Amino acid sequence: MKPHTKIYMKAFGYDVTDFIPCEICQAEAVDLHHIDARGMGGDPKGEKDNIQNLMALCRRCHSEYGDKKAYKSKLKEIHEIHLMNAGQ
Repeated sequence: MKPHTKIYMKAFGYDVTDFIPCEICQAEAVDLHHIDARGMGGDPKGEKDNIQNLMALCRRCHSEYGDKKAYKSKLKEIHEIHLMNAGQ
């Protein structure tokens, strides 16, 4: 399991067997999206791998909204609400 996946699951109390909903449409999330992208060279220090920058998305929402500047502020807003509701 990738480090950023562990960070997300621990922060929200998920287990590997749990249904994790997409933060946008509530379908089953299959991707963890970095809201602030790690960039083409990756993120060698793991600075982008923090719960404030990770959101669970289904494949459709990740394709439609992820890594597009026009949606970045909206994704941050949705994720902030998700964090607040989870008591983060």
